[in-house]
Amino acid sequence: MAALQHLSSSIITSPPSQLGSRFHSRRRRALFPSASANRESPPPQLINNAISRRQLIGGFHAAAAAVSLSPLGSKALAADEPLSEWERVYLPIDPGVVLLDIAFVPDDPSHGFLLGTRQTILETKDGGNTWAPRSIPSAEDEDFNYRFNSISFKGKEGWIVGKPAILLYTADAGDTWQRIPLSAQLPGDMVYIEATGDKGAEMVTDQGAIYITSNGGYNWKAAVQETVSATLNRTVSSGISGASYYTGTFSTVNRSPEGNYVAVSSRGNFYLTWEPGQPFWQPHNRAVARRIQNMGWRADGGLWLLVRGGGLYLSKGTGITEEFEEIPVQSRGFGILDVGYRSQDEAWAAGGSGILLKTTNSGKTWIRDKAADNIAANLYSVKFINDKQGFVLGNDGVLLKYLG
Repeated sequence: MAALQHLSSSIITSPPSQLGSRFHSRRRRALFPSASANRESPPPQLINNAISRRQLIGGFHAAAAAVSLSPLGSKALAADEPLSEWERVYLPIDPGVVLLDIAFVPDDPSHGFLLGTRQTILETKDGGNTWAPRSIPSAEDEDFNYRFNSISFKGKEGWIVGKPAILLYTADAGDTWQRIPLSAQLPGDMVYIEATGDKGAEMVTDQGAIYITSNGGYNWKAAVQETVSATLNRTVSSGISGASYYTGTFSTVNRSPEGNYVAVSSRGNFYLTWEPGQPFWQPHNRAVARRIQNMGWRADGGLWLLVRGGGLYLSKGTGITEEFEEIPVQSRGFGILDVGYRSQDEAWAAGGSGILLKTTNSGKTWIRDKAADNIAANLYSVKFINDKQGFVLGNDGVLLKYLG
């Protein structure tokens, strides 16, 4: 009841003086698990099938030697396998950093920011060809090791959220950033933010709380009136399979351009949707036998669904539905972790151990980009800024840039 009353509250605020030790990371499973003692752990949807960095370097050296010895040079290599439409961009960060999100200033597509674990914020001013560390004094605290989860721009206004709880705001396209105070009673960890313009934003936590601000983040109004746990307790008799095993958090959450959300339960047993104006999340039974890995929105407004073990499904029709059909893909048994649409017809899927797939017919058929097979990382996020600018984010600091 206390959680329900909290979510029904219309405003959450906190003065800067209250920031401090209360933001210590809670030791529980959330959207992005905590780091291990030796290296940063990837988000839960990643599958640890990547080859070692030494193998990667050795493979590059061997390939370079083969090309140099061949009388046909690079043409001989190209004849054996198709050229990739992606290239790797090497970053000035530790190999263990997991890249989490990327965004560009709409009015200046050459100016962008890249987020990751270990307080990683990188900035580019040449469209993503080169990146440099960006120092934000208000986000540098020796007592915390922030994971910057999400970034979004609308015009010159930009927002960054991270864990432990941190919120950054810019009104000048990222030239300067200020830290916005947050309430210690915020339910869950902030995992997503969407800039809406005129000092407005929409923020989501891994417990399903959605808050909206219109004054630069100093006041937030709850858009959802009850917790997901309360919703499931109230609707458990409706037959949602796996609801009794719900641990209180999402594993993934994705927003459509229209403001609709789809989220996957932490165990992948079922999924939930929310549309603007609804007082609570709507749970849905999964239409497949295997547990859900991730879900998101197609360019035509329909849904895509990924299951553990490499399966890909597309919803029948557009909008929110529980009817899906499986699409054959060459995943080699590795999990597919994300899908990103470049246009209405073309999309790319990325996954474990360098899996990269492409469709040019709205997902009916997919072909594998074999040139990405030797990348020593799991590729878990596909982001297209526009039809000519796209990126794939992975663990171990791997960033791929779309060449077209």
